Amino acid sequence: MNDRFLEISNLTVAFGSTAVVQDFDLKIHEGEFVCLLGHSGCGKSTVLSIVMGLRRATLGGVILGGHEVTSPGVDRGVVFQSPALLPWLTAHENVLLAVDQAGHDPRQRRAIADHYLQLVGLGAAMDRRPRELSSGMQQRVGIARALALEPKVLLLDEPFSLLDVFTRMDLQDELLRIWERDRRTVLMVTHDVDEALLLADRIVLMTNGPGARVGRILDVDLPRPRLRSAVLDDPRFFAARDEILAFLEGADGARGTEAA
Repeated sequence: MNDRFLEISNLTVAFGSTAVVQDFDLKIHEGEFVCLLGHSGCGKSTVLSIVMGLRRATLGGVILGGHEVTSPGVDRGVVFQSPALLPWLTAHENVLLAVDQAGHDPRQRRAIADHYLQLVGLGAAMDRRPRELSSGMQQRVGIARALALEPKVLLLDEPFSLLDVFTRMDLQDELLRIWERDRRTVLMVTHDVDEALLLADRIVLMTNGPGARVGRILDVDLPRPRLRSAVLDDPRFFAARDEILAFLEGADGARGTEAA
């Protein structure tokens, strides 16, 4: 395992004279699931957009697998809040876009798209267009499309935040199941404490902006594979939850303290 697979170093992002994120440092191990958590507006999605290659840092940068990130690439699979599917294409055709972009063997392109749609539970709906799918099913297509790139890292920007609570729980469980198959490296932005504790190996707590940075890193001491029912019966879940809420409420320093 590469202990410095994804490195975010001395990252500063400024808009005009205001640094939204300042001196942000994080090293993520290969195969690790990490969540960025903090108050709305603290710069979580800004950090993720730098890793995506959609925005340039004012200072510092990102190294993925030994190469500097300067633009978007197929080594990063991205899932946003909205699935952003092309409405005139079927679910299968939307995933094929990623398959073609990744440069897979053309003879295997349909089989690869089929595989990832089956993986997210949409084998029976792959010929439907987005308007014929529920919001949860559309987001499953978005996840399948990102996975079809077979990326080095999966980048998730609050992918379940627009869904109803039952669909969100269902997709969280689905993501856990998929992640357990190959332990792909994941960096996920969320504002949901329970979601972060269910999914992550480590939770990176960000201080409030401007000048947001890593305030604390919490190791999630819950055994894998994880089942929601077992997690919710584990006293360590509630102890960690209390720690995170205390931080977010300011007791542990949403005022720019250094990372633990």
